[in-house]
Amino acid sequence: MPDALPNNFPDTLPAWLDHWERLHPVGIDMGLSRVREVAERMGLVRDGCLQGDRLPQVITVAGTNGKGSTVALLASLARAHGKRVGSYTSPHLVRYNERVTLDGEPVSDALLVQGFVHVERARRAAPEISLTYFEAGTLCALWCLAQSALDVVVLEVGLGGRLDAVNIIDANVAVVTTIAQDHAGFLGNDIAQIGREKAGIFRAHRPAVLGSQTLPSSVAETATTLQTPVYALGQAFSRTPLERGAWSFQRDSAPALNALPDPGLPLDNAATALQALALAGVELEPQRVAFAFEQVNLSGRMQWRGQWCLDVGHNPHAAAYVAGRLQARPAAGRRWCLLGMLDDKDAMGVIAALRPVISDWVCVSLDGPRGRDADALAEDVAAQGGRVHHCAASPEAGAEWLREQLAEDDIVLAAGSFFTVGALLATPYFGSSA
Repeated sequence: MPDALPNNFPDTLPAWLDHWERLHPVGIDMGLSRVREVAERMGLVRDGCLQGDRLPQVITVAGTNGKGSTVALLASLARAHGKRVGSYTSPHLVRYNERVTLDGEPVSDALLVQGFVHVERARRAAPEISLTYFEAGTLCALWCLAQSALDVVVLEVGLGGRLDAVNIIDANVAVVTTIAQDHAGFLGNDIAQIGREKAGIFRAHRPAVLGSQTLPSSVAETATTLQTPVYALGQAFSRTPLERGAWSFQRDSAPALNALPDPGLPLDNAATALQALALAGVELEPQRVAFAFEQVNLSGRMQWRGQWCLDVGHNPHAAAYVAGRLQARPAAGRRWCLLGMLDDKDAMGVIAALRPVISDWVCVSLDGPRGRDADALAEDVAAQGGRVHHCAASPEAGAEWLREQLAEDDIVLAAGSFFTVGALLATPYFGSSA
């Protein structure tokens, strides 16, 4: 860390995070002008390129669901091919450091503190510029990545695409995974408009990978307007299930990659990651691809801890995927759901998607101004015919109660929010291999 910091500069990561939480009057403030100006003052961005010791290939991933798994798959694949890779995702589950990784490992407190010092110095230069918590964190992440001599950088869009802070960087390859309704307060309920916002990460003459066959037409229309080459699932590339969980990947005229292992994440996302990495200039090697899929790990996505499955899915589209995976898993006993959600999410839609595979429910409250009360959530479950056994003041309390009720052959899905899963993973029981 630089010497002789001003006395009013925080010197620990928790203090910096508290500083950014208090700085800006609103938590989400869409737009790029402020964050771009600070990035330019920091020397982070020039002509849309991330500046550093090396100019990496940048892959930006947007979408409603599947962003986190696609980022994890991309990073694992790049590392398996001998590339030095960094990634930026949000939110985190337990530790803020999870948001920025270098070769699969979260960055240190010290590096994040150093990054925040550079952000704050640039922000305070006249005229002073206010930044949101997410904007400051994005700039800090970009600074950490720029210092690290990387071959590949993978950036996850936090919200939308066109006006997200990540979009100050011109990606070499842009990815859109899926599009559904979420964050309606900021993106609205018009799927076509949501598609245009997500496609705002596209750049002229630079490839875009479309990872779903059900994207709104506005995504392709935006690409046409921008003269963005499009590589769409089911057209430019495809994936085919084989026997015993294996699958194959085919793109354009390249040889197929056969008998690939199931990565434990959606195969559409795995195929999308392969296509994106190939477009970023990495020559795919079958053995390295297989190794990457065997090694990939993503906390909070169909993550099993004994009888418990933890998944951060918080909208109907994500819940439907989880329900399908649970349906395929035999369970001799009851299927429980420990559910905690934020008040601005479609709880009724999530419950409806899970209801066919869940027999018994525990509802938990989430803290904060956006948190939904467990009793209100229980009313939503009951309205759809679900059987609620208990309401708890927190995910931890709900899990403690439920562990006393479980039979040996029961399984539990803990879902509904990053806050629900993160709270559980922070406890000794779930933080271990329970």
